[in-house]
Amino acid sequence: MDFLFDIGNVIIGVDFQPALSKLIPAEVSDPESRFNALIERKDDFEAGRIEPDEYFTWAAEKLGFQGTQEAFLSAWLDIFEPNTIMWSTIEKLHADGHRLILFSNINNPHKDHLIQNHPIFEKFEGGVFSYQTGHIKPEPEIYQLTIDQWQLVPEQTAYIDDLPANIAAGQKAGFLCHQYDVARHDEFLSWLGEIV
Repeated sequence: MDFLFDIGNVIIGVDFQPALSKLIPAEVSDPESRFNALIERKDDFEAGRIEPDEYFTWAAEKLGFQGTQEAFLSAWLDIFEPNTIMWSTIEKLHADGHRLILFSNINNPHKDHLIQNHPIFEKFEGGVFSYQTGHIKPEPEIYQLTIDQWQLVPEQTAYIDDLPANIAAGQKAGFLCHQYDVARHDEFLSWLGEIV
């Protein structure tokens, strides 16, 4: 069976707020709205519509950050927490011979960082990453591109994501879908037992 795995809050926990908030100087006014502006524009970055240098320069200015680009990038990468209970499941699925494919809204620096630093990603044959496509989930184009690129049979493809809108789009594409919550990992395992 083929499995499509989202990355953020499925394979890896993600929280932008603590790391990026540290970049905002204490004297800067309205830090919350500045942080929210970064998150709002992140979709364009993750769809590949903005290059990393352009986004990071704009984001540092928006936050009022005066440090180096290296310091900004370090904070940008310091937002992840391994979801080790999912890693165990991924290892078993891989050992059982299932084809595992990454399917993620993600920017290039984050993707490279995760793949280089977490061997769990070696269990995947490859992936579809939004920044390479010009589209982000839940846009239907990225689902069709994934089906075409990996020659998927949707009704024989399991799709795991944490966001309701992405799951709804996956259902429209014909995938077997599960909305994942790390706090309810047992529900995910029960679902797996029904489909595998």
